[in-house]
Amino acid sequence: MKQLYTLFFFLSFTLISYSQSEDGLVKWLSFDEAQKLNKQQPKPFIVDIYTDWCGWCKHMMKTTYSNPNIAGYINQYFYPVKFNAETKDTIEFNGKVYKPTSPNPKTPHELAIKFLGNSLSYPSTIFIANNFEFNLLSQGYLEDKKIEPLLIYTVESVFKSATYDEFSTQFNHTFYDTVFTKLPVKTFTLKEIEKLSKKSPKKILVNISAGFCNSCKVQYATTLKDSTIAAYINKNFYFINFDAESNDTLIFRGEKCYKTILNGYPLHTFALRATNNRLQFPSIAVLDDKQNTLDALNAFLTPKNLLPILKYYAEDKYKTTPWADYIKAYHENKK
Repeated sequence: MKQLYTLFFFLSFTLISYSQSEDGLVKWLSFDEAQKLNKQQPKPFIVDIYTDWCGWCKHMMKTTYSNPNIAGYINQYFYPVKFNAETKDTIEFNGKVYKPTSPNPKTPHELAIKFLGNSLSYPSTIFIANNFEFNLLSQGYLEDKKIEPLLIYTVESVFKSATYDEFSTQFNHTFYDTVFTKLPVKTFTLKEIEKLSKKSPKKILVNISAGFCNSCKVQYATTLKDSTIAAYINKNFYFINFDAESNDTLIFRGEKCYKTILNGYPLHTFALRATNNRLQFPSIAVLDDKQNTLDALNAFLTPKNLLPILKYYAEDKYKTTPWADYIKAYHENKK
């Protein structure tokens, strides 16, 4: 099971009194310090790219980076680096050496050019993850509501399965802009499904989430309540919405499942058994009508990505057609 991120990220900032510290509340590091720490314990990087003359850079330090919740989240889950784009220092980053382009003032550093290309605007913020393979650049001042989805997108590895624009839109629908078309998903317990299956057998979807997983909240509030997705699930599946931190004891495939310590964190063994020990947040386990696991969807899924997967299993295509062939034909038919 991959590392579990204990994300205690609270999206309420109305009563916060911001610090006026020049560097905010973030514990900034140099590139050298961050890379040494990363060798001991890998984490994403967040790089604040600024200049001494940039007023909006200073304002972002006094507001966004002085928000205790934002700063606390960054300090816990990132290696934060504050980088002067016009520094005269030589910097080694990811195995390469970068130098100043000129001894003259107000000239960009080679590393600033690497990060920003020809768009040398400040402040700029770059998010780096997945052993330096993932880079996401955001330019301009980032207020609280703009930086929140960027942080979660990076920490919870949502970038592996969705574009940032897709996730940001769904994030805002979940926490801020709640006016959008949605349809409730009918939820059942295992006991209820066992009774219903005797007369009307269906495959089962188990949505597995946890309180510390913000992308789980977004996926449930938007993807799974998308009107097309919810209607398809309600017609073709029995749906269980399962909290992996539940204290309840239940019987699954004839065995007792309960909350215990897994990888140092209290989680329910049902979450592991339903995913065949492939638990990662967010997860959707696909079971057949006999409660056998067919698949564990271990990624944040948008409605357009989830729908063909649901059809693949609901229509029993998985029995005759490899997924790669199915999804290729699916997209060709949609053209």
